Amino acid sequence: MLLKALLRPTEFYSSLGPTVNELTFGLLGYSFKPERDIEDLSGKVILVTGGNTGLGKETILQLARHNPARIYLAARSATKAQDAITSIREQFPSVDLRHIPLDLSSFQSIRAAAEKFTADSDRLDILILNAGIMNTPAAVTEEGFEIQFGTNHIGHFLLTKLLLPTLQKTVASSPASDVRVVTLSSVAHIGAPSFEAMTSTSALLANRTFTRYSASKAANILFASELARRHPEILSVSVHPGSVVSDLWNYTSNMSTMSKYSTGVIMQFSRSIRTGAMNQLWAAGVNRGLLTNGAYYVPIGVHAADNPLAKNAGMAKRLWEWTEQQIAEKS
Repeated sequence: MLLKALLRPTEFYSSLGPTVNELTFGLLGYSFKPERDIEDLSGKVILVTGGNTGLGKETILQLARHNPARIYLAARSATKAQDAITSIREQFPSVDLRHIPLDLSSFQSIRAAAEKFTADSDRLDILILNAGIMNTPAAVTEEGFEIQFGTNHIGHFLLTKLLLPTLQKTVASSPASDVRVVTLSSVAHIGAPSFEAMTSTSALLANRTFTRYSASKAANILFASELARRHPEILSVSVHPGSVVSDLWNYTSNMSTMSKYSTGVIMQFSRSIRTGAMNQLWAAGVNRGLLTNGAYYVPIGVHAADNPLAKNAGMAKRLWEWTEQQIAEKS
């Protein structure tokens, strides 16, 4: 995994430590400041999955500065969600921030979340698929999918499909509409197994936990690129936040000894939550003309144009069709 990462310099070296711009005190690199560069969000409705902590909470906090009509925080824990809402409102008392219960490992919960959202809002301008789990013990979702792949990919796929009519309605509401779906991936995608292994629960469960996570992150890139191909009216991109110190690392104890060592080294050069949220904030809020539909971006705003997954239309189509079939069979 580490050797593969070293062979992908654009993705790997942009993942660790301070950004080039931060390291050179603004002299080099892309300077992105959310308070300055995110465009006015007046009238826009935003939904962020996993918005109760970490990158999701920071993303909502920064977007709240720019006058959105409403932000929905989708998360499992009502207590953590309310704590996040209270914390954000301390800085932005007037922000309209609402919690939607969402467990991405349950189709029933996903459908209920989509129904709650569509009953409450007739538009959706920005959907940020931020939630995720990593390096968890071997387990399956309610529908029997490997837990990381089922949560990070299939759960978000179903949620997006259910919200797609609202996204399309928002596009049609005005010629000036700017509807976006931002999907969080990771440089960990380079550790993904073959397509056949990715789409086999038994094969995934027989693999290491980090390989299972890598499969889900590869699927995120494929999903974002295929969404752009099927619905070009919607801007769909995937982003890598960089190596970030967050709750995702809670299950490091489940990794192999070598993986634990590599992780320990990487964590010494990891970014803060605030810096880690920059790439998804960039994708969600800067001028649309700066982004390429279907692309995969590494921090901050760097198009990883040579990424093989983002260019693999055939695999993206296969994964989309496979996922639709799985959802139909389990519904």
